[in-house]
Amino acid sequence: MQVEIKFCRHSFVVKTSIVLPSDTNNYGTLFGGRLMSYIDDVAAIAAIRHARTPVVTASTDSVDFLHPIYEGNSVCLEAFVTYTGRTSMEVFVKVISEDLLNGNRNLCAMSFLTMVAVDKHNKPTPVPQVVPESETEKMLHDSALKRAAIRKKRKEEAAGMAAAFGTDYPWC
Repeated sequence: MQVEIKFCRHSFVVKTSIVLPSDTNNYGTLFGGRLMSYIDDVAAIAAIRHARTPVVTASTDSVDFLHPIYEGNSVCLEAFVTYTGRTSMEVFVKVISEDLLNGNRNLCAMSFLTMVAVDKHNKPTPVPQVVPESETEKMLHDSALKRAAIRKKRKEEAAGMAAAFGTDYPWC
């Protein structure tokens, strides 16, 4: 059986939006939750483009807000699949803002998400292997197993906390 392969560039997604007043908080900057929604959206598109099947979000690594995104700026998200397991895909998302009036650009956030391909019964299904080509793609691909180990440890810790908290009514 021959394993299907695809290149990182085949999953590349770009989404650009202008930050409107309804997208901002009382400081005139983009709501963090809105940005997180955009991040999940482009990651899902990249993963679906790679797998050509529906996907679900399995995890989102920390989203560090490195620079505010102001009302009237554009926000540009770039995403692509960096690594694949049997049914899962790691997707890298980079967020850049641009002051459209003067051209100043800032790297505002970066995140890694794990997406899982699912079949029509919502069961995990195999995905093609991803092959990096550029130096950046190779660097992200080569460091993916280290990030996966951190995710696995975090998931185990979360499962322990969930068992300790249970489903009883809050703080009873």
